Amino acid sequence: MDDPQTQHVDPAPDAGPQPTRKWRLVGPGIVVAATGVGAGDLVATLIAGSEYGYALMWAVVLGVVVKIALAEAVGRWHLATGSTIFAGWRSLGVWTSVYFAVYVAIWGFVYGATAMTSAALPLAALFPALPIWAWGILCGLAGLTFVWFGNYAVFEKAMTALIGVMFVIVVGLAVLVTPDLGEVVSGLVPRLPEGSAVYTLGLVGGVGGTITMAAYGYWVNAKGWRDASWMRVMRLDNRVAYLTTGVFVVAMLIVGAELLYASSIALESGDRGLLDLDEVLRDRFGPVVATLFLVGFFATSFSSLLGVWQGVSLLFADFVRNRRKAEGQLTGAVERSWPYRGYLLWLTFPPMALLFLGRPFALVVAYGAFGAFFMPFLAGTLLYLLNGRRTPREWRSGWLSNTLLAGAAALFVVLCVNELAGLIG
Repeated sequence: MDDPQTQHVDPAPDAGPQPTRKWRLVGPGIVVAATGVGAGDLVATLIAGSEYGYALMWAVVLGVVVKIALAEAVGRWHLATGSTIFAGWRSLGVWTSVYFAVYVAIWGFVYGATAMTSAALPLAALFPALPIWAWGILCGLAGLTFVWFGNYAVFEKAMTALIGVMFVIVVGLAVLVTPDLGEVVSGLVPRLPEGSAVYTLGLVGGVGGTITMAAYGYWVNAKGWRDASWMRVMRLDNRVAYLTTGVFVVAMLIVGAELLYASSIALESGDRGLLDLDEVLRDRFGPVVATLFLVGFFATSFSSLLGVWQGVSLLFADFVRNRRKAEGQLTGAVERSWPYRGYLLWLTFPPMALLFLGRPFALVVAYGAFGAFFMPFLAGTLLYLLNGRRTPREWRSGWLSNTLLAGAAALFVVLCVNELAGLIG
């Protein structure tokens, strides 16, 4: 008897989309992009603008191209093979499951606290009657409730609304600070200011790049795209989403360059750096603009929280399913399964302890070490899977995809080594 979560759905002869419908079908790409770009990415981009002006604009653009290649590869695997990325990992040996189990337990525990804190910071600034930890708990419970009782269609609409708020506010800020368009264009010419090499690599690797990139294929399937007839729509969806992300991140770099670079204003690292920007905006443009920015800050942080609560729970549910060597793709039934809901609870309640106690040093070290390995793991395994017999010949990677995936793998290995060196130091 087939597992109700993995029943194969044979597409109807006209299951593929009509060309006129493609634009209104985009959605999973917006979800993965909104999830991947969190408050930390905004701070990193702002600091790049405040430290180097427009000199690293090209690195932001390159980062978008790298993420398009990675997300396209994940989606192509799901559609071309009729299976999931975790099934592909399982085929590489038991070591992938061992690594994932350890990683997802540690990562989920620490990220849960990080996501709740990030969403709480702008709320505490807007409504100081409650402390940050209280807002963090409320955000975690709100995310849990929404994902527990919702479904993919409602989730996608909410994520689209949140990224819409993010986009309008941040791009509006970029217009408000009146950028020097000549300097913006000159920033597209690759160059490395003194002392910026490692920072530049981090900027390329950090534009919306997290474990949730591996969830893109699951969101593609949840949309109803389950075979290769949807390949062109998936690619359009992916490109539209990351081009939108690119405009969004470029706008943040413009804000950093125009507001902070010329004035030599330094931001605090981490999510709290956005509260520093709130003060700068309040002084420069008044309380209305500053308040709107905090709303955008919240939309950015809460969209990442929702995306992780939903997407990484799907990954964990597929991990449990693959322990039984199940075949095929997930269906909507998985959102009511206990592996899915169990990981939702793991993301929400245990991390609340860190809101009171801080992050234990040993846990931070372990989280950083395992986290540094995930993106090279994703890029490397995709490079291998999409060039072998597991992928139908017509959907194997071409020279452009292979070049970008190999470059991404090399980039993330360098970032991984740098992260580990920093931890050891």
